[in-house]
Amino acid sequence: MSCAEGDEGHVYDGIADFDVTEIDIGKIPATRTKAMLNVANPSAAFRWWRLPADGVGLARMEFIISNHIKVHPMALIRFDDVTDQAARGEIERLTAGYETKADYFVDKLSRGIARIAAAQYPNPVIVRMSDFKTNEYAELLGGSAFEPHEENPMIGWRGASRYYHPDYRDGFGLECRAIARAREEIGLANIVMMIPFCRTPEEADRVIAEMEKHGLKRGRAGLQVYVMAEIPSNVVVAEAFAERFDGFSIGSNDLTQLVLGIDRDSGRLSSLFNERHPAVTGMIARLLESAKKTGSHTGICGQAPSDHPEFARFLVEHGIDSISVTPDSFLRVKTQIALAEAALSQDTPTPVSS
Repeated sequence: MSCAEGDEGHVYDGIADFDVTEIDIGKIPATRTKAMLNVANPSAAFRWWRLPADGVGLARMEFIISNHIKVHPMALIRFDDVTDQAARGEIERLTAGYETKADYFVDKLSRGIARIAAAQYPNPVIVRMSDFKTNEYAELLGGSAFEPHEENPMIGWRGASRYYHPDYRDGFGLECRAIARAREEIGLANIVMMIPFCRTPEEADRVIAEMEKHGLKRGRAGLQVYVMAEIPSNVVVAEAFAERFDGFSIGSNDLTQLVLGIDRDSGRLSSLFNERHPAVTGMIARLLESAKKTGSHTGICGQAPSDHPEFARFLVEHGIDSISVTPDSFLRVKTQIALAEAALSQDTPTPVSS
């Protein structure tokens, strides 16, 4: 039986061939560059506690919303606007027992976030605020009533642009309430907020103002706020973003998409999608250099360091603070980081070849 192929499990005839590799965790080398985990599912948060990780570099809020909450946040706030009777009935069932339907969202989300944060406490756990595209939001219960149709949702109304918009501002408020509850009421102050797809410093100001309405003020009670570095503007005016955020987390998939002008969902263009292209690594190197000047934290949470050892070495050579990967590739990448750091005393930094 295999549950590795996606949403549906498969049962195969016969006995599977497999290898078992035993690793002495006590012999894993210490590194300057922090090695962190990408975690989405709160149910699996304690599964990897033996790994010597330095925290969670990416906790995706979308997984908790789509799998544990299942309802569009605006459908809970403006329930009377939901006209789909089947959706209304399911929302009523899910929210039974809560004083308000909005309380259901805050409770479920805060518990999910807290579970991930507790598994790594006191190490930092970076929680990315919601980054659904409009077509993905529309698939949530009641979502179709609140989402516009977009020809290209990938570069449409997503991330930071939603948080201060009148049509989603209250939904972002519920997300902020959940973060505040997990940090302050449950007591997991190791939670770091991360804002995705923030196009300009001025947009950052508007998002920060919305956060402060819900008691999430950067610096208060040790709250740190990072920005996803996934848009060329995040690199070009990095120092302006650094005035508003405590750190950058490189989203290499979206950055590659926007630097090379490739829709990463396009099968016909997949052969051109290359996170190691000099145009992309040049942007990353430039960001890391800017962050050094401003004293900002830098990390990456994409798949490239897992797949390509030379990419991990490139990041280490350019002084990145943390590399976050999926748990199954953690030990391999941790070893690559150690090798790269050991080689630094012998070699000079070289660019990643495409």
